Amino acid sequence: MASSSPPSSLSPADQLLELCADATTSIQSECLSVLSGSESPSTEHSLAGCGLALVDLLSRQAAQISVFYRDLRSANLAAAKTTPETRSLISKRLEDILSITYSRFYAYLFRDLPTCWRQLYTDASILKFCFNVVGSPYIYGGHLTSRGAADSERPHGDGCELGELVKVLDFALILAGAAGKQRGRSWINGALDLLHAVWADSTPPESVPDIGQTRERSRPGQAPDSWPSDVGIEAGDTFSADEPFGPPVRFPIKRVDALSMESFQAYIDNPRDTKLGPEPLIIRGSMENWPALTTNPWCRPSYLLSQTFGGRRLVPIEVGRSYVDEGWGQKIVTFGEFLREYIDPSLSRLQKESNHDGDSASPSQTKPIAYLAQHPLFTQLPALRKDILIPDYCYTAPPPHPTDPSIDQPELDEPLLNAWFGPPGTITPLHNDPYHNILTQVVGRKYVRLYSPLNTERMQARGKENGVEMGNTSLLDVGVVEGWDMVGGGDEEGQPSREDTAAFRAVPFLDCILEPGEALYIPIGWWHYVRGLSVSFSVSFWWN
Repeated sequence: MASSSPPSSLSPADQLLELCADATTSIQSECLSVLSGSESPSTEHSLAGCGLALVDLLSRQAAQISVFYRDLRSANLAAAKTTPETRSLISKRLEDILSITYSRFYAYLFRDLPTCWRQLYTDASILKFCFNVVGSPYIYGGHLTSRGAADSERPHGDGCELGELVKVLDFALILAGAAGKQRGRSWINGALDLLHAVWADSTPPESVPDIGQTRERSRPGQAPDSWPSDVGIEAGDTFSADEPFGPPVRFPIKRVDALSMESFQAYIDNPRDTKLGPEPLIIRGSMENWPALTTNPWCRPSYLLSQTFGGRRLVPIEVGRSYVDEGWGQKIVTFGEFLREYIDPSLSRLQKESNHDGDSASPSQTKPIAYLAQHPLFTQLPALRKDILIPDYCYTAPPPHPTDPSIDQPELDEPLLNAWFGPPGTITPLHNDPYHNILTQVVGRKYVRLYSPLNTERMQARGKENGVEMGNTSLLDVGVVEGWDMVGGGDEEGQPSREDTAAFRAVPFLDCILEPGEALYIPIGWWHYVRGLSVSFSVSFWWN
C-alpha cells in the first residue's frame, strides 16, 4: 500500500495530517505512473480510463497540496502559508474535477459505471479533504501538540468548518462508493475516525449542538460549560413513541421465543406445506445482547448524534409517502437535519417554541414524510455497525424460491444489511425480495402484512416503468385498499381496476405489529407491505 497508518503515539490531529500527507503523495505517484504510460488503462482501479487530461489536472493539484504537507512535516509553517488566490485556484480545480467526473455518472447505471470514474471522484474528494483540513480550526485549535502551531500560524489562515470536512468525504462514500484499492473506503473511514476523535475530545457527548443546526464554537478547545444551556435535547431524551394511526392485526403471525440455529434450521426444513415452504415467523429475545438496545441505545437521539459528528454526517433520504407515489423524490441531507425536520420535530427547541400557542400547523401538516430506506448505512457509518449483531439464523441453509427458480440469486458471501429509519407513516409498498430476510426492529413499532408467493398472480405486479424494472412491486396499495390512506385511484391507466381491488381484498394474508427487540423472518418470495407506526429504526438482513 502506498500509504501506511501513522504511528499511534501521535495525537489524533497529527495522525490525521500524516494520513493526509501520505494520501496526497500516493495520489500524485499514481497519476505520474499513468501519465508516463507505465500503467495500462485496462488495469483494475487505474485512473487511466478517465483520460490523461483529467489525470494530469488531478496530479498537479496533488503536487501543490503535497508541498504544504512537506513544509508541515519540516515544521516550516511560514512556507506552508498560501495566498488566497492560490487557495481559490486549487479549490476551483478540484471542484472542476469533481463536477466533470460526476457528470459521467449519468451516462451509466451505477452497477455499470467504470471503476476509474468512481476512483477519480474519490481521489479528488480525498485531495479536497486533505487541502481543507490543513487550515481547519479543529486541527489548529490547540490539538497539534507535537507541532505546537498557534492559530496565527495556520497555513491557510481561514479554516474549513467541520461540516464541510465531513461533507466532502460523505459525498465520496454515497455518490462514488468510495472506490479505490489503495485508499478508497478504508482510507476515508480511517480519516473520519481520526477527525471524530479530535472532535469528540473537544465536544463532550452531552454538549452536542441542537440536532445539527449551525452553532459553531468560537474555538474548538473551549470548555464544555461554554456551550449554550438550551441546546434542545438532553442525553436521556428518547424519540417520541406517538402513533398517529395503528392498523388492526387480523391474522397474526406466529411468535416464538429465541430459537437456536438448529431449531430454526429445522423450522425452515420442515414446513407445514411443502409446496409453499417455510412461513413467516416472529422471533422474540434474539436481540437482547445488541448494544443498540442496551448500552448504545438508538432510541436516544443524543447517542445517534454522538456517532455522526453532532448530526453533520450526510445520509440519502426518500421524500414522499411511498416510492410509487407521484412526486416522490430523493435527496441528501445531514443526519441532524433528518432528525430535526423529519424524524421527530419535537426534539427541536425552535419547533417546540413555535407550537407553544397551540394553533400552529403540526409537523405532519407542514413537512412531507421522509425515509432513510434500504440504505447500507452501516457501511457508511461503521460506528453504528458495532451496535448490532448478524443473527445466527442468517448462517442457516434456507430453501430456494418455492415457485420461481429464476428469482434465486447467487449465494452471498455475507448477509446484506440495510437500514430503515423514519417517522410515523413511512410506507414500503407491497413487494417481494429475491432473498430470505430477517427484519429486526430496534426502535419503535411497525405494521407488516405478508402474502404468500402462491398468490403472486393476484398481486398485480408492475412492469418496467421509466426504464426501471418494477416487477417485484405491486400496483395494489394496501393502505388505499383498506381505507387507511387517500392516495391514488382506480380505473386510471396502469392502475388496478375496482374489480381487481375487490378481488385483492379476498386474498389471504398474515400480519403483525413488530415490537422493539423482535425479529421477523420473511421467506423468499413472500409479498410484504411495511408501515411505520411511530418513529422507527429497523435493520434488514438478506441472505440465501
